[in-house]
Amino acid sequence: MTITALSVPPTDSEIDHWWAVLAAARTADRPGTPPPSRTEVAGALRVPSVRGRSEYWATDDAVASLVLFTDGANEQTAFLDELTVRPDARRRGVGAALWARVREELLADGRTSVAAEVDLGGPGQAFAESLGFENVLPMAWYVQDVREARWVQGARAAKGEAAPTAPGYELHCWPGLVPDAWAPAVAVAHGSMEDAPTGELDQQIQPWTAERLHAAHRKILDRGGALTTVAAVTPDGEVAAYTELVLPDPAGPRALQYDTVVAPAHRGHGLGRAVKLRMLAEEATRHPDLRTIATSVADDNTPMLAVNEALGYRRERGVGYFQLTL
Repeated sequence: MTITALSVPPTDSEIDHWWAVLAAARTADRPGTPPPSRTEVAGALRVPSVRGRSEYWATDDAVASLVLFTDGANEQTAFLDELTVRPDARRRGVGAALWARVREELLADGRTSVAAEVDLGGPGQAFAESLGFENVLPMAWYVQDVREARWVQGARAAKGEAAPTAPGYELHCWPGLVPDAWAPAVAVAHGSMEDAPTGELDQQIQPWTAERLHAAHRKILDRGGALTTVAAVTPDGEVAAYTELVLPDPAGPRALQYDTVVAPAHRGHGLGRAVKLRMLAEEATRHPDLRTIATSVADDNTPMLAVNEALGYRRERGVGYFQLTL
């Protein structure tokens, strides 16, 4: 078995191979969930993480990618972004061989732990646990049917029911990069995520700045995706809450709800629901072919689970952040 590192930048044939492996695995392991498009795969391979050094390997039947963090407090750990084997090539030692290459890189770089997001109940969990990974942050993916949500909101409006608003706050919508004038305030609000559940993950939350915010958002756009941010703003210019929606492929039917944050001093006023509903209305115009919005929430994040339930999100599948101490 030959394990090769991808070219920098990857060739079209390498991207096609990576896409074929992921599409076959996702179709088998997540029936009913659309596999990633080629646009999404190509963007992720051509534009690496802004948080560290990315490494990519492939065999004839499998692919693996690793992010070695270089953001200061996390240089002892890493994230295994992908280790996927074609369904028809499993149980032949392919995954084990690729993991051995990943582990070699981790040890050579002095890493003491590595984490990965793993679907629960599937072959990924069994493989991860066989290597010694443990679930340190139980989570789940939740999905909102966009057409159904729009119909519900329309029906409520027809009955004269007022849509949830944010009295005392102004809702702003920014497609693409957050404007320079607002980026510092959004970065401050982003810091409110420090109290979000992180389980026993070794990864440390780094302070958010306007520069870091723009770098994270620019990566999404450079990968060919679309990004929209909706924020609730106080009269004195404080960002009290915001939500981010990302379409990895603007032509695709599925979007990802990234961070939804409400600053502690502004909680209990329905701002999380208000910004998400405004986002839903915005995307009806910007992306009328959008069909589902998916988001992951930690099992311990009770407030966000309640917001999503009120908006019609349903549980799609259980996942966990699994971590291995090397």
